[in-house]
Amino acid sequence: MTSETSTLATSAPETSNTETTPRSAHDPAATVPLMERIGYGCGDLASNFIWQAMSIFIVYYYTDVIGVAAGIIGSIMLFSRVFDGVSDIAMGYVIDKTTSRHGKARPWLLWLAVPFAISAVLLFAVPDVSPFWQTVYIAVTYNLVCLVYTGLNVPYGTLNSLITQDQYQRSLLNVFRMSLALVGVLLVSNLTLPVATLFGGGQAGWIVTFAIFGAIGTGLFLFTFKSTRERVQPADEKRRQAPVPLKQSLLTLGKNRYWALATLFILITYIFNALNSGAVVYYAQYLLNDTWLVGVITTAYIVFILAGMAFVAPITKRYGKRNAIIVGELITLVGYGVMLIDLGNVYLIVAGTIIRGLGKAPINGSMFALLGDTIEYGEWKTGIRNEGMVYSGGSMGIKIGSGLGTALLGWILAFGGYVGGGGEQSDAALFAIQALFVYLPMGLCALMIVLMLFYDLDKRYPAIVADLAAKR
Repeated sequence: MTSETSTLATSAPETSNTETTPRSAHDPAATVPLMERIGYGCGDLASNFIWQAMSIFIVYYYTDVIGVAAGIIGSIMLFSRVFDGVSDIAMGYVIDKTTSRHGKARPWLLWLAVPFAISAVLLFAVPDVSPFWQTVYIAVTYNLVCLVYTGLNVPYGTLNSLITQDQYQRSLLNVFRMSLALVGVLLVSNLTLPVATLFGGGQAGWIVTFAIFGAIGTGLFLFTFKSTRERVQPADEKRRQAPVPLKQSLLTLGKNRYWALATLFILITYIFNALNSGAVVYYAQYLLNDTWLVGVITTAYIVFILAGMAFVAPITKRYGKRNAIIVGELITLVGYGVMLIDLGNVYLIVAGTIIRGLGKAPINGSMFALLGDTIEYGEWKTGIRNEGMVYSGGSMGIKIGSGLGTALLGWILAFGGYVGGGGEQSDAALFAIQALFVYLPMGLCALMIVLMLFYDLDKRYPAIVADLAAKR
């Protein structure tokens, strides 16, 4: 028995997760009220009203509405991914040093809700000047939006771990978050173009559209701020008063193996997501010969993730997040197996997509709660509680994973000899599309199962929290 395990054994018995009874509103183990769960979930709905709409349509807007070369836009996006990685870590450190009467994460939702909406509108208000100055304007405003988004998203993710220390309650918060995030994706993907057209199309229509989305997003962020509470404090009284130096905070992450596993899992998940969303249009056009199927496949996937999310909380409560995720990935692989029966059969592709959606529900409903649990382990092991730094790593994993997934999409298509413009593709190009839509995602699912086999924090967590409570 290791010293680490021995310490846990004397702290508290390893018990299964059970929902705690309501106690003080400031108790870190108290049941989180329904309105607070909804309020927390609305934060990701707010993000998606701006960020998701921007992510889906911004390249199209710049190239087809403003007329900027696609290569220039690609270079700006690549630089922004590097910039995002640095800003995430910086924001995590800023959160850990923040002290206010509203807490350390919540106040950022209040301070940046309006600037986020304004920056999103500025993004679309590209002036009618020379191409050089349009490029400068786009680079500045796009990175401004990314910076403000980081200033909101990292604190928002951190807030999960500050609302409660109870594993089941965190899972519920994450279910509400991801469910409302998916609702946001469905809304913006179906409303953006019609609303922009309603207001005349062209640049003016897009500006008005994002002014509306920005106002909705601001209101939702303010609701999240108003309806949530920070209850969790460091076990060490001295740590509540003195901020942890940056170097020491970074070193603690290096000692937190569960944080590394959870962050790597999130990174791979977002590589999967980028491939899944980016490859579907090519698969529908060249393997199924019908681009209208993009909407059918995407909607089926999201709707059945949402349907599966209704069962995530009770499943994770009984079996743990790690086990639920592993089973979810196995179900996802079954969905791909159905598709492999005939990769050109629309009905099998849709049926497999429905199964994949159900399988991905536990992953969407649990992965950020996994990250939250690693905070207690890190505090127990090192004596340092650094929620902001922990969640900044997860945020960086999202952005790096999304960037790598998008890059893989382009690299593999190019390697297969894909020719743009809707012409006939070679066998190698068609196989590259199949690999992006089926084979590579299957490999990523298997890799995520392997990662989770090493993540045994679920069964150790109750004893860790009991030990921290005794110190507190």
